Amino acid sequence: MLKGKNMKSIKNIYKIGCGPSSSHTMGPSFAAAHFQKLYSEADNIEVYLYGSLAKTGKGHGTDRAITETLKTVETNIVFSDDAQVFKHPNTIDFIAYKNNAELGRKRYYSIGGGEIRAEGDKVLRPPEIYEHKNFSEIAAYCKSKNIRLSEYVFVHEGDDIRSFLLNVWKTMQNAIFEGLSKTGILPGGLDVERKAQFLYNQKHIDESPQTKENRLVCAYAFAVSEQNADCGIIVTAPTCGSCGVVPAVLKYMQEKNKFSDDDIVRALAVAGLIGNIVSTNASISGAECGCQAEIGAACSMASAALCELFEMGIDQIEYAAEVAMEHHLGLTCDPVCGFVQIPCIERNAVGAMRAINALSLANFLYASRKISFDVVVETMYQTGKDLSHLYRETSEGGLAKLYSHKKE
Repeated sequence: MLKGKNMKSIKNIYKIGCGPSSSHTMGPSFAAAHFQKLYSEADNIEVYLYGSLAKTGKGHGTDRAITETLKTVETNIVFSDDAQVFKHPNTIDFIAYKNNAELGRKRYYSIGGGEIRAEGDKVLRPPEIYEHKNFSEIAAYCKSKNIRLSEYVFVHEGDDIRSFLLNVWKTMQNAIFEGLSKTGILPGGLDVERKAQFLYNQKHIDESPQTKENRLVCAYAFAVSEQNADCGIIVTAPTCGSCGVVPAVLKYMQEKNKFSDDDIVRALAVAGLIGNIVSTNASISGAECGCQAEIGAACSMASAALCELFEMGIDQIEYAAEVAMEHHLGLTCDPVCGFVQIPCIERNAVGAMRAINALSLANFLYASRKISFDVVVETMYQTGKDLSHLYRETSEGGLAKLYSHKKE
């Protein structure tokens, strides 16, 4: 069953910060900052990372993110091999000391998209601003009021949401620009070469429109994802690992069809709503539900955003989002050596192209759909729970295991 909670602001979907992982770097960094405020007099803080954070934290830079946040105090980080089952696979314990005496401790969960939960603490929970819990409720309300999904977001979010989303868009565009301007090898030791600029510059006189579209969309997705892998500034959409899908399709369509920034803001509002529905009723965490929760959610967001750009109806938007998610079901999260590079960067490009395909299908086939978006979201969540832990961001199975074996 869907979780059935009321939704919070879409600002929780779009977080601006450093890559490469919203759950493994942004979340732990936010948790460290919160804990340090609670025990500002501490001169030493011990940190214990469990589950996925322990297994792939070094590759994702979890330790670096925490130590940089706690740079004013001595910090000891332990990558624990504790095999007990935790409430969430991204679990962190902080213990504060002063003069070797314990001041206090607290457990945090990095639940995806840079969002955190503190055990027994409600301070970190943003207010619920939407009275509806899922897509079907939202769609029924919008149809009864004869309003678009973007209008629904603007009414509930308040006056500042447009300026917030405009800043999100500017940051996304800058990530594309920066990514296209750079070449070289990404950090981490996998010798992954930046390919965004190469893709962007491969122009041919006889290039077909379809080939050009694929090339440019992929170039933009690679640009953002490579910035993320290089610890650059990106926007979670809904996570760091899936940050290239939404900006890639919006950048391409704005250039091709001359959409205004106001049009893009409308699209981002709808994309954020879709991401919000997934986060509220399922998960956007790769450590909890595999890559289907990250790239699958990002593809749904992007396809819905494209439908909004072309002023399609609510049923068409739902169909596009559903198709985008449905065909990512079961997608594993198996980053090689824990780095958000292989296969993560390419998956953003494939997800972006699939979002455009979902837009095309929605234009023709929405009236014949059998599966609702809410059902596919619930399916994704149950599928994620059924996935072996080897395929949920631990880098212990799948491509990560086989690639490492070949390297030895």
